[in-house]
Amino acid sequence: MRLKNTLSAVLGSMVAVSSVSAMAQGKGAVEVEAFYKSYQTQHSRDISNQGNLLGGGASYFLTDDVSLGASYGEYHDFRADGADGRTDGNGPGRRNIKGSYTSIDATYHFGSPGSALSGTGWYGVRPYVSTGIGYQSIGQAYKTGRDHSTYWNVGTGVKWYVTDMLFTRVGVDGMYNIDDGYSEWTAGVGVGLNFGGSTRKAAAEPAPEPIAVAEPEPQAVPAVVRVELDVKFDFDKATVRSDSYSEIKNLADFMTQYPQTTTVVEGHTDSVGTDQYNQRLSERRAKAVRTVLVDDYGISSSRVDSVGYGESRPVADNATEEGRQINRRVEAEVEAQAQ
Repeated sequence: MRLKNTLSAVLGSMVAVSSVSAMAQGKGAVEVEAFYKSYQTQHSRDISNQGNLLGGGASYFLTDDVSLGASYGEYHDFRADGADGRTDGNGPGRRNIKGSYTSIDATYHFGSPGSALSGTGWYGVRPYVSTGIGYQSIGQAYKTGRDHSTYWNVGTGVKWYVTDMLFTRVGVDGMYNIDDGYSEWTAGVGVGLNFGGSTRKAAAEPAPEPIAVAEPEPQAVPAVVRVELDVKFDFDKATVRSDSYSEIKNLADFMTQYPQTTTVVEGHTDSVGTDQYNQRLSERRAKAVRTVLVDDYGISSSRVDSVGYGESRPVADNATEEGRQINRRVEAEVEAQAQ
């Protein structure tokens, strides 16, 4: 009855403290916890294989997910039969086994910090796994004095953060006796408080003073220079006329001045003749101008391409002789940024 009253008082105090302020979890947080565990002993120890471990612990969060903690608990309700080992009722009576268990454990928490009431994290649910070292000091069934053993602990369970500060826990721990080579286990529940941590809301900082930024000086836009070529041809001819060489040279001089430039020489015809014939004629005219640029004026062949469009791109009316003369042409253009 006294134990129940103590637990009730502890729980009531935790709830009251957690309602004072909501402190977030995270790196740098400290947790304190009270726990109850049902302890299943190894049967060869000649004590009742189910007792209780009641205690508490504290841990520190090295990161948002990893904590390092220590705990201490005392055993209750362990019994041995007679001190002389008799179970027929004629022995000196059942013994009450006393003892304690101290451990240091590292725990990894899954999910992210949060709470059920705030709806953050996994609505406050954080599964965990743990491992560590424990030290047990416990009475013996048929001997005086205590047995001392070192244990390796592994555990798993779930924490539920009702608020950012108040949590409950259920878990199972496996315990391996390093000294005697046998295993035992516990299952239990706990309730605790979480104080502080890196994810607490920081006080609002004043807005920084605006910093005047000098506007950059406007930069001059580079001028674009351009040259165009328009060479006319006689009817049904692909020979460059002598009066066209000066215009071709003008284009060649420009490309020499701007050696990064390239061009495409485009050949055209009037509408007299078939489409197939005019297509071939336009290609011959374009190649003729390209040849003058490359062979006569030294422009690299990799910088000059040629293409024919036949009669498909007239710029004048093919119904008149004047219009047809205008359409019998080769065109090219080159652009560069002025140096």
